[in-house]
Amino acid sequence: MEQNKPRRPRGRPRAYDPQEALGQAMQVFWDNGYAATSMDELGAATGMNRPSLYGAFGDKREIYLKAVQQYREQGAAAFQQLLDGSRPVREELRRLYRALVSVYVDGGKGGRGCFLIGTALTEAVSSPVVREVFAESLRGLDRAFEQRLRLAQRNGELGAAADPVALGRLASAIVHTLAIRSRAGEPQRTLERDIDAAVELICGG
Repeated sequence: MEQNKPRRPRGRPRAYDPQEALGQAMQVFWDNGYAATSMDELGAATGMNRPSLYGAFGDKREIYLKAVQQYREQGAAAFQQLLDGSRPVREELRRLYRALVSVYVDGGKGGRGCFLIGTALTEAVSSPVVREVFAESLRGLDRAFEQRLRLAQRNGELGAAADPVALGRLASAIVHTLAIRSRAGEPQRTLERDIDAAVELICGG
């Protein structure tokens, strides 16, 4: 009967893709930084009003943290694919670094670098939650490189005396410097020359 029909929820119907919406929100944070991003800007980017945003993701901090988590998951998947051991370690490292640079230099306002480094580096000072998420992301990056370099050592591509842990941290540091330098406006061709030198340094060239 008419009086028994369920009440429709207020706000925007949930006819949206959460991952797509978080990706759109991430682009705003990436361009503006966390502090300078408003809920109105997030709403405009996602096509959702404030009640819908709060209902779907929470407040601005929660939206940001969910966007960070999505970025981390996508990055981990890309690393796993590009560092799968199917090619020589030098080739895989070059392909990975060049793929990262192609993302870092792409942006409507110029090179944006890494989303996580560019936004979390500032927020980690005042937010223990962001600091821990950031730290775990760095540790995950170290582990990914370490595992690939251990495989390279077992395959004879690295010397027996090489330290995969230290080299993994060095390989991570190359990611950080590429992100920072791209945000500073260094051209892609310069960064790609740095990649070649870095790979030879890591692999004992």
